Amino acid sequence: MQNRRDFLKTSALAAAGVALVGCKGFSASHSSGPMTLRFFPYELQLRHTFTVASYSRTVTPDVQVEITYDGVTGYGEASMPPYLGQSVESVCNFLSKVDLSRFPDPFCLEDILAYVDSLSPGDSAAKAAVDIALHDLVGKLIGQPWYRIWGLNPSKTPSTTFTIGIDTEEVVREKTLEAVGKFNILKVKVGLDTDEAMIRAIRSVTDIPLAVDANQGWKDRSKALDEICWLKEQGVVMVEQPLPVDRLSDIAWLTERSPLPIFADESIQRLSDVQSLSGIFSGINIKLMKCAGMREGWRMAQLARALGMKVMVGCMTETSCGISAAAQFSPYVDFADLDGNLLISNDRFDGVKVVEGRLSLPDRPGIGVIPL
Repeated sequence: MQNRRDFLKTSALAAAGVALVGCKGFSASHSSGPMTLRFFPYELQLRHTFTVASYSRTVTPDVQVEITYDGVTGYGEASMPPYLGQSVESVCNFLSKVDLSRFPDPFCLEDILAYVDSLSPGDSAAKAAVDIALHDLVGKLIGQPWYRIWGLNPSKTPSTTFTIGIDTEEVVREKTLEAVGKFNILKVKVGLDTDEAMIRAIRSVTDIPLAVDANQGWKDRSKALDEICWLKEQGVVMVEQPLPVDRLSDIAWLTERSPLPIFADESIQRLSDVQSLSGIFSGINIKLMKCAGMREGWRMAQLARALGMKVMVGCMTETSCGISAAAQFSPYVDFADLDGNLLISNDRFDGVKVVEGRLSLPDRPGIGVIPL
């Protein structure tokens, strides 16, 4: 057994890592016995200003993570859009506390990730970065991609949405025209009084199916239902987070009457939230940066299915590292919104691709990424 493991490790040696830049005020690298954890900040540059119902931004703070064991390196990342309430400083603080010397064997994923999760009640993005890097490392040591380890068929990956942020009608038309022919479904950010104008602008240039995400922007349940009925007539196929997270009874009322499935986004964080949302939402949107990584994301998907709920896998603005990690269980889901790497101009990795609108998983071990 050990000889086979040594063979797999040797055959899956990762490419050399790039030079590291330390987080200001933090050590960028610390020895952890057999495993070495390294991390550094990496600001993601957006191709276009990104606007949702509550804010706009042109960059996203990010921390890149590497875990090396016996010459093999696994890659992970923590992406932190504003609403997560996390920062480069908080992520680096958390990562500085992680002591992998307690675990001489990276295959002990359950023990390692339970320990990482116990270090604080929050810090989900930092935990996700460690989780993704460990999964990448272990997959490389085994010599298999995680979709195959989980028993999933890569030919069943869904089409991914491509996101159109809130903007002027002219810009919305331009962004839509850029996406037409490349994607089979678009995701439109709504939640302001410009919703109808945006949808009409898109429909002026394409009849492609649409998903919409209100990001809690709608406030009145009856008006939300009226809008959803109109959106269905416009070719919309699903709705994310129509009302604020503290309005669960109104969301349940809306879900019961809606002609479209209603998915939880901001309302769903981790595994412990799934069962309580059954009967309130039609489905859940799983994001690794919220749920602390691949281990818990996969469990959330399975539990949601067991409860009769639909499953979506989504993302923040991320490099192909985080997107490829989330894509590993995409053959299991109903909807995918894994375009975060396509929205940035400084991706660090080659990984999952979009081919004729569908996700195409790389046939590489781990999460399937290669540093550029």
